[in-house]
Amino acid sequence: MTTPTVPTLEALAKGDVIVSETRSFTRDTLVRYAGASGDFNPIHYNDAFAHEVGLPSVIAHGMLTMGTVIAPVLEWLGDPGRLVSYETRFTRPIEIPALEAVDVEIEAVVGLLKPEDGTARIDITASVNGQKVLTKCRAVVKLA
Repeated sequence: MTTPTVPTLEALAKGDVIVSETRSFTRDTLVRYAGASGDFNPIHYNDAFAHEVGLPSVIAHGMLTMGTVIAPVLEWLGDPGRLVSYETRFTRPIEIPALEAVDVEIEAVVGLLKPEDGTARIDITASVNGQKVLTKCRAVVKLA
């Protein structure tokens, strides 16, 4: 078993892409998340209800989206305890069709390095079909 390499502040530069990957959501993903979180709001599983409240379809849970988007950054860090803060704004819901997967494209880029306190700001883009689903998505990570 190999020990993961812990990223260092010195090895990074502003603009470095640290993560670029795709994660998929299906209705099964929503069911599993609802069971784990206890969030059984029908907008996440019932098409008729989603339409009644003005949504085009069943949508992914917001916290599921946030967790999925930060996961590859935490994997890159090697230690989730190095995450100092994480924030975002929801731009648009992720519609999940009944029988298809939806791909969420995730890219994380070094936005700011702060050697004085050993942290880096990681700017994260999350999009579906070229449209951002989160804005102002940022994580501050401790690297020293």
